[in-house]
Amino acid sequence: MTPSQALPAVLAKIDTDLEQSLDRLFDFLRIQSISTDPAYRDECRSAAEFVAKDLSGIGFKTSIRPTEGNPVVVGTGAPAARKGPRVLFYGHYDVQPVDPLDLWEAPPFAPRIAALPDGRKIIVARGACDDKGQVMTFIEACRAYVAVTGELPLPVTMMIEGEEECGSKHLFDFVKRHREELKLDLALVCDTSMWDPVTPMVTTSLRGLVYEEVTLTCADRDLHSGLFGGAAQNPLRVLARILAAMHDDSGRVAIPGFYDGVRELPPDIREDLRALDLTAEEFLGSVGLKVPAGEKDRMLIEQIATRPTAEINGMLGGYTGEGAKTVIPAQAMAKVRAALAAEWGKKALAIGEGGSIPIIGDFQRVLGMDTILVGFALDDDRVHSPNEKYDLTSFHKGTRSWARILAALAA
Repeated sequence: MTPSQALPAVLAKIDTDLEQSLDRLFDFLRIQSISTDPAYRDECRSAAEFVAKDLSGIGFKTSIRPTEGNPVVVGTGAPAARKGPRVLFYGHYDVQPVDPLDLWEAPPFAPRIAALPDGRKIIVARGACDDKGQVMTFIEACRAYVAVTGELPLPVTMMIEGEEECGSKHLFDFVKRHREELKLDLALVCDTSMWDPVTPMVTTSLRGLVYEEVTLTCADRDLHSGLFGGAAQNPLRVLARILAAMHDDSGRVAIPGFYDGVRELPPDIREDLRALDLTAEEFLGSVGLKVPAGEKDRMLIEQIATRPTAEINGMLGGYTGEGAKTVIPAQAMAKVRAALAAEWGKKALAIGEGGSIPIIGDFQRVLGMDTILVGFALDDDRVHSPNEKYDLTSFHKGTRSWARILAALAA
């Protein structure tokens, strides 16, 4: 029986086992695996052990690999009888801190099912969406295949790390050291979003982040403005002039070479984005703004999703008061979009996102692999904030979606 032939039974298994899947997810969510705080190092180890044990239970050969920080879990599935692309699934078991704790409506590591005013059922806990709930959608899809067919639909290796929330600083060296083991045909990631609660999305690019801090010095000490004002150069004036010159009047970044290597969208993707008809009133109105500040010749959706930006996040100088406050292979892409459309009943969009997943670049640079990013997070999931949640539908249909994607890739 081919994976496609087994798919109806696999989807039925996912449906009937939903409660048990939630039990496993809740056990995972109870682990306080905060990677940014060394006090939770043992909890991070416990999360790695949970993942390793769970994968072992469905036939993966697993190991917990040490790094100078939190360990990486690597699981290799039993060889599938049928050949297919060898995929590397990546996710992370670490979570963000929970501060401010007093804004949580219930303890952050006591997962629960709640309901929103519109009737949607949600899973509430730190890590429910980012990234434990998303990771478990893929694991549960693999579990269903093994239960129904006795094997995975194609060769799967999983790499689940524990430092994504603090920059994956030890994963880059790990990937380089194990490149021969991890260099497969395609990487899959579930740590991104949907367009809205009923529209699936394939993330085609991540803008990433380069952060620089600039200190500009003029005089060798603070000067009395009454005595030196007008004659002495004011570093704040100089800095303001430099920062103002970063953009021209059309909103385009004026830094020389800034757009080198930035590719234009394929025509079909551009038309999909145009059809979304995202307006400034819709997107900016909720935060009290009206006029987009980006490149005037670009759609608003391009400004926030696919075009690079240069932003000023803070400027400090003088006295401030007391103290201080400081691209995807075409064939696989087509199969994934079709699989998502079959599950959600709507065409899957292909859109870039503004966030960053640090290791994705090395999958291409070091391992030579393209990555398909499919996630089921929503804009209101409060990721990194108090009362983080994950829609129950995102978890359930996300698992079903991965089952469909695996079957499509295996074919």
